[in-house]
Amino acid sequence: MTRPRSSSSKLVRYAVVGLGHIAQVAVLPAFAHARNSRLVAVVSGDRRKRRELQPRYRFERAYTYQQYDQCLASGEIDAVYIALPNNMHKDFAIRAARAGVHVLCEKPMAVDAAECEQMIRAAEQNGIKLMIAYRLHFEAANLRAAELVAAGKLGEPRIFNSVFAMQVKPDNIRLERELGGGTLFDIGIYCINAARSVFRAEPVEVTAFSSRSGDRRFTEVDEMTSAILRFPDDRLATFTASFGAADVSAYEVIGTAGRVRLDPAYEYAEGLALEVTVNGRTRRQRFARSDQFAAELVYFSNCVLENRNPEPSGIEGLADVRVIEALYRSAETGKPVRLRPVVKRQRPTRKQEIRRPAVRKPKLIKVSSASQ
Repeated sequence: MTRPRSSSSKLVRYAVVGLGHIAQVAVLPAFAHARNSRLVAVVSGDRRKRRELQPRYRFERAYTYQQYDQCLASGEIDAVYIALPNNMHKDFAIRAARAGVHVLCEKPMAVDAAECEQMIRAAEQNGIKLMIAYRLHFEAANLRAAELVAAGKLGEPRIFNSVFAMQVKPDNIRLERELGGGTLFDIGIYCINAARSVFRAEPVEVTAFSSRSGDRRFTEVDEMTSAILRFPDDRLATFTASFGAADVSAYEVIGTAGRVRLDPAYEYAEGLALEVTVNGRTRRQRFARSDQFAAELVYFSNCVLENRNPEPSGIEGLADVRVIEALYRSAETGKPVRLRPVVKRQRPTRKQEIRRPAVRKPKLIKVSSASQ
């Protein structure tokens, strides 16, 4: 067991691993709004990215993927932010844990439950903090919706329904099965996580149907999957995630006395909107765009500095991946799949809300957005 790194100052030193779209458009700029977090190094296989991003973000070190272990052993970083393709999360997280370096990992946590469990064990055995980057666990509109449901403002919650859709470009890694692509891993996970958060429970049975639509983009992964999740007390969650439809990002929760709707619900590049209807009266509230990634950094760094266990933890990441696996199994077999849910002791609450100013979209180097 390697002794975990601890920062002697009031900030946590990071290496960002992977310089793809999400790292460039959101993670790197977020350090400007996270005063307890400092970008020290990047790890990338692309020389041009390493060279051209350095003057902008002023990181001190740039490593190739082959030099990752050297980065971990340098003594210059306390934590990594893993922004790699999904199939690389496990390996890079476990190597960091064994080096005593804390891990903030993009979602989905990994490509199957077994990999998630290996990551959790590595974190526990080496005494490091492991958090999965669920940015909406710190965002005001989503936390407000969950709070309204938990407080009984809608009566007994009965129905969750969501659609998350976009048109994905043909050459995007989301369309590559080997890299952990597919609608559920990329965007369906938001719907699953939102349902689990607002119901404050785990699904016990799931059913799914997938479609490929004949489009050549979807030779390896599904174009669209629709799902039904049964929760305790016979509550039902339904959602559709699509890579081949117009942009939609919304969900609603309907109870015996009212409903709450977020539209948009899952975005980070625009503001979110919440609508609450109770007893025939409707109230609307808009939430301005904010830096959701800086909120993650601030929270995780505080957990490291104060020796607190983060929420969302590795268990949160495992819970979603288990549901995704079961949904794809249902879609393949045409049968419902029963689930033994993981035990969750923490759920996101309004106490976790962190707001930081929005960032301007930076100039991107050798990457493009997922959708057209």
